[in-house]
Amino acid sequence: MNKQCPCGQTMGLKLRTVIYSGKLEIDNVPVFSCDACQHSEVKPSVKTELKEIIDEIGSLDKKKSVRFNEVNEWADFLLSYKLQYKDNQTSERIYNAMLEARINDLLDLYLFAEEINDVEWLDSIQKRLVQLSEY
Repeated sequence: MNKQCPCGQTMGLKLRTVIYSGKLEIDNVPVFSCDACQHSEVKPSVKTELKEIIDEIGSLDKKKSVRFNEVNEWADFLLSYKLQYKDNQTSERIYNAMLEARINDLLDLYLFAEEINDVEWLDSIQKRLVQLSEY
């Protein structure tokens, strides 16, 4: 996943730490980043959730750190994917196969949650599936 940078180069997708007001650090946020000019942009599809985290925490008296991958399934998937493949180049086929496997795992959990009639768990799994489907 790449994007064109204003400088004309290609920006790659990385997991970065976003710092808000010098006090709130949000780790593992999907960010487009240009190696040529150092320009960075938060991936538009995660901005809403990022804003929700900032609004939920509010003003801070001391520094706090949060992991975005703990509230966003796609960021969690990307973290797992990057940890597994580190710096190795992988194909779109491998990425899609891993994503499909994760979706299948969540669907299995959904069926089980449905069997035991756990409404809260069903809602959580459904939210995670929606997060994955946006990417």
